Amino acid sequence: MHQRYKNLELVIATKHKKEAVLAPVFVSKLGVNCRTIENFDTDQFGTFSGEVERLDSPLEAARKKNRFAHEMTGCALAVASEGSFGQHPHLFFVPGNEELLLFSDFENGLEIVEKSIVTETNFAGQCIHSWKEAVAFAEKIGFPESAIILRKSESSHEDIVKGITDPKQFQEAVKNQLKNHQELWLETDMRAHLNPQRMAHIGALGKKLSERILSACPSCQSPGFGPVKNIAGLPCQWCSRPTRSIKTQVWGCVKCDHQEEKKHPNKKEFEDPMYCDFCNP
Repeated sequence: MHQRYKNLELVIATKHKKEAVLAPVFVSKLGVNCRTIENFDTDQFGTFSGEVERLDSPLEAARKKNRFAHEMTGCALAVASEGSFGQHPHLFFVPGNEELLLFSDFENGLEIVEKSIVTETNFAGQCIHSWKEAVAFAEKIGFPESAIILRKSESSHEDIVKGITDPKQFQEAVKNQLKNHQELWLETDMRAHLNPQRMAHIGALGKKLSERILSACPSCQSPGFGPVKNIAGLPCQWCSRPTRSIKTQVWGCVKCDHQEEKKHPNKKEFEDPMYCDFCNP
């Protein structure tokens, strides 16, 4: 199975240097030769800063990136990522970073997807009225390792300054803008090459995707056999009632309709009572 893609060319559809964390994984795990496209414009599919609205779902946006890269290079293999940021779906008032990676095998008509959501993100935005508040925001998000975007207001795209990583530039931009405006909007620049936390998340997901690509369907031997559905109901260790935690995982093939159920995917037969709605309401 590990020989399927050996020595084939894989294009990483990125504008923001994601090949730095993805290429070493795919070369090592799959034996492919990775390449990128110079001046590849992924901004046409949407920007985090909002100048170009993302109209598609993350999966569809990744599909368009891969299709575009395939048409430009002729490579049968392509990988694209798409990130989303906002409130974590299960944790109130906690920001989350969801990443999606799509591997497309155009010759064999295969799509293999992996997704992951983490709370380790510096995604943030704040209205500031002084240099002191600007400094506090910068320290909170890990500037200058992570870049900052400055704009007049949260919804304004006029005179937006993106990718600020130089402290002197940051100070000059903030102080100059505050001379003309009572308040400014600062936010974390979430583009991967300017955000080490996000880049690390993408790299970890790349490893997960490569492992899934190497997982063969027991029925047809196609790559990509892996989880397609989670079934909750892991019993509580105290009361034995079903919890929201995963009891069973359904694995499926991306090519045929073969599926298998795998119990206790997290290697737990019971859940801690702290996660039980009855013991810890």
